[in-house]
Amino acid sequence: MIPNNNVRHQVNGKKGKTGFGTFKGVYIPSILTILGVIMYLRLGWVIGNVGLWKTLIIVTISSAITFLTGLSISATATNMDVGGGGAYFMISRSFGVEAGAAVGFPLFLAQAIGISFYIAGFSESVHNLFPQLSIPLIGVVSLVILTILAYISADIALKTQLGIFVIIMLSLISFLLGGTPAMQTSGTVSALPKASFWIAFAVFFPAVTGIEAGIAMSGDLKDPAKSLPWGTLSAVITGYIIYMTIPVFLFYHVSGEVLRSNPMIMRDVARIGSLIILGIWGATLSSALGALLGAPRTLQALARDRVVPQFLGKGFDPQDTPRIATAFAFIIAIIGILLGDINAIAPVLSMFFLTSYGTLNLIAGIEGMIGNPSYRPTFGTPWPLSLLGSALCLGTMLMINPGATFIASFIIVLIFYVMIRRDINARWSDIRRSILLFFARFSIYRLERSKRDARSWRPNILAMTGAPTQRFYLIQLADALTQGKSFLTVTSIHPKDSVSEERAESLENSIREFLRKKGIPALVEVNVADDLICGAKNLISTYGLGPLTPNTFMLGETMQKENFTRFAELIRLIYQSKRNVIIVRESNITEVLHKKNKKIYIWWGGQKGNAGLMLALAYMLQTSPEWKGSELIVKTIVKSEEDKVKATENMENYFAKGRLRSKLEILVDSQKENIIQTTIKKFSQDADLVWMGMKAPNHGETDQEYAAYYENLIISTKGFPPLAFVLSGEDLNFNELFK
Repeated sequence: MIPNNNVRHQVNGKKGKTGFGTFKGVYIPSILTILGVIMYLRLGWVIGNVGLWKTLIIVTISSAITFLTGLSISATATNMDVGGGGAYFMISRSFGVEAGAAVGFPLFLAQAIGISFYIAGFSESVHNLFPQLSIPLIGVVSLVILTILAYISADIALKTQLGIFVIIMLSLISFLLGGTPAMQTSGTVSALPKASFWIAFAVFFPAVTGIEAGIAMSGDLKDPAKSLPWGTLSAVITGYIIYMTIPVFLFYHVSGEVLRSNPMIMRDVARIGSLIILGIWGATLSSALGALLGAPRTLQALARDRVVPQFLGKGFDPQDTPRIATAFAFIIAIIGILLGDINAIAPVLSMFFLTSYGTLNLIAGIEGMIGNPSYRPTFGTPWPLSLLGSALCLGTMLMINPGATFIASFIIVLIFYVMIRRDINARWSDIRRSILLFFARFSIYRLERSKRDARSWRPNILAMTGAPTQRFYLIQLADALTQGKSFLTVTSIHPKDSVSEERAESLENSIREFLRKKGIPALVEVNVADDLICGAKNLISTYGLGPLTPNTFMLGETMQKENFTRFAELIRLIYQSKRNVIIVRESNITEVLHKKNKKIYIWWGGQKGNAGLMLALAYMLQTSPEWKGSELIVKTIVKSEEDKVKATENMENYFAKGRLRSKLEILVDSQKENIIQTTIKKFSQDADLVWMGMKAPNHGETDQEYAAYYENLIISTKGFPPLAFVLSGEDLNFNELFK
């Protein structure tokens, strides 16, 4: 595998005539990695451990995963100009820089560890010929020489590829012309460990992971849309035929014990054993040098996207050679050489490659499934096949090592989370918005067909805040109620004569940025209308999509008497549209949020009307991070001690059935007038938030009459702690929430 990313045969967007064709540019780099160290040194060990038929199953499953991934790569690569970074480039340009980094960094590690893997295979073969030389010493010396070559020139490796391919083909011919060895003895590296089916699979799988070599060559091809698919898939099919042939030949010519213990059995079987040695050396050194060229370029791409420190992406000489990144790959490789052998390194490689393959399949599957107009690959792959490939990758990882799968997944999620927190602005567009739209469409259509019920109710709040900095307490309370699990829309209505459409768009962006900095997930809607009522009417009648419409409007109170009638008209409008109303009195809610051991009071008026909604809202507030641990106290007033006994029994039963963690306080007060100003006010002073119900506008009641009720409510609650009035307008029985 010799990816040559440092030369771009492209002028003004057109491929130059000096670009490589399918055979030299894609097929040869891929097949040289596929027919490598596993074929020569571990295929016999796999057969000796699991038998012929299970070996053929391992080869078939591995090749099927790689073939499906090749189809997905072909589809994705022929839909974009693949730049430096190979698989990382494709993932980041499809799923975003966060997902690209989450998979790309482990992929770099896999490529860097792959250097150790190939050199370990070379070192083991040399050690079998010269036992006096230690494997780590051979590996370190080989790595130093190859790194110097990578620093000096990648062209040297490219020029040797065809010759190495010829040597490998000759070695296979020599092997198939051979027969049963005269003496079936184990090699000098003996006592190789026994293995189960999935351990053998993990050791074998890196043998078929050479197809990423073709991606790295995409910038150097005459016709990538033709060469990538045909070169990649041809290499996979060729490798599959060879890997299905060798086990059959070995099984019928060599005993299982020798296969398990002699890693050089192909040399002993071959007509000319020295050709096998040359094939091993050529394949392992070529693959190691290719990994030494590919891994740093992945790291260079990560650095230039600011995923890792940018100095790692610095290029040198006219070919933009990533020498600093090469040094980092060298360090990782030398650690791998000193710490592990082929059997130890191969399973690690399998996990990393399966992760990247699964993601590449997922990209092509999702792109095909959502059907963006921008997705027009010249090599079409049915999206179910790509999703099947992704599922096979995940299933195989779990079968190989469930613990390692979860660890790998945790690392990927951790990197993804760190990247989200870093909030890197990508210079390119990706398909994440399309994915969200696809699932949103699916969910909305399903919601439209489902029946509304109280048990699945959540407050989808539209907070009419005006300028958010002036009534930020409304946003804080609404955010605590929605908890990021239901919808919150922050809206501001402006008169036409003072705000233009352009200014409205600017205000919307400013509010959105303000909320983002505050860490509040919310939609933003700036409405330009003749006045507040007209704007509210527009929002009530038009805002939302299908079933996703606000069911609760949150308002700040108005204290100006000249606005009471219009405000009463607004409340009536919301109520008649079967929406809930929450009116929050301006207060020190922001200060309350920093207080410990907060108290929430509900003034209970019975199990009808507003009571169930207030209890639902108070419970959701109590479970929010800002109000977690607060004490919920339900208070009610009765006229006599006899009523108190009865009310206590009824309410305690109600709360017990509803599994509510709340206290109950029942007060006796026989007065009929000014009960709010006296009893309720007196027993609310130590609360941090008080919930009270409002009466609904009666049929035939004028706006002026309802405005008088509102005015009296405002006057009678003067001097209260933070206070929220609730009016239930939805056609739901909220008491069902507590059954």
